Amino acid sequence: MAFDNQLADRVRSAVAERTDFEERKMFGGLAFMVNTHMACGMVGNDLMVRVGPDGHEDARARGATEMEFTGRPMVIVPAALLATEDALDSWIDKAVTHARAQPPKPPKKTRSKP
Repeated sequence: MAFDNQLADRVRSAVAERTDFEERKMFGGLAFMVNTHMACGMVGNDLMVRVGPDGHEDARARGATEMEFTGRPMVIVPAALLATEDALDSWIDKAVTHARAQPPKPPKKTRSKP
């Protein structure tokens, strides 16, 4: 699935203002990794955001829908709710804050070739 390149540029800029990040193509979209965790990403024109268990009720009240992928709950924010920079910034803040609060994941072990 393709993702909205204009939204990707807006998210890159918003995340970069807050912290270092790594960009990865995954889930057929684009993900932004902060502190070794996916903070947010895009699927199509929508924004995927990890807000943590305590943030789901507020996120749903603001118009996001819940999604569980790989056993890790997140919310999907429809493109219509991302029209202004303030709106996008508030979701990015939540995502980056949650990712930075998590302990970094240990490096993945690589297999040696025989």
